[in-house]
Amino acid sequence: MNRFSKCPGCGAELPDRHLPMSDRYLASGECWELYGELAANNMAEMDPFFHHQLCVDAYGAQHSGGPVKPITTVFSLVGLYLAVERGFTGRQVQNAHMKLAKKAGKGAEWPRLVPPERTWEITVSDVMSAEAGNSRKEMIKKWAETVWRSWAHQHDRIRTLCEKWIL
Repeated sequence: MNRFSKCPGCGAELPDRHLPMSDRYLASGECWELYGELAANNMAEMDPFFHHQLCVDAYGAQHSGGPVKPITTVFSLVGLYLAVERGFTGRQVQNAHMKLAKKAGKGAEWPRLVPPERTWEITVSDVMSAEAGNSRKEMIKKWAETVWRSWAHQHDRIRTLCEKWIL
């Protein structure tokens, strides 16, 4: 009988391998390991759009709460906003994150944003189930879009922050 582990962040049900919870995200060890596999695959691709940044931000926003630092959630949502609503590439989002960090300064206080209460439409498991290449890149974009939409209660706050510090 196969047992499954349910990720507390995204709800993905993955074969239970008794891995320890992530200490960085609200994520099961199995989900965190799968994300690591996705990250490794992304880095091997040399993708000029840099889809990996969408993965970093979608995963971060989807696994917020618990041990997650407030800066992680804020930066994840900033990245998703810039990519989904403003059409930034992953590389442009990465540069915007650096600009925001520099302007805000070391020791900046970031608000603790309350995650949405919902079932996630797409998880890292769904992304990894897509065939590598263009199919996976399209799934990554859909993942980023659905995670951004789920945080609608914070959209105005994130847009305002971006207008003030980045755009």
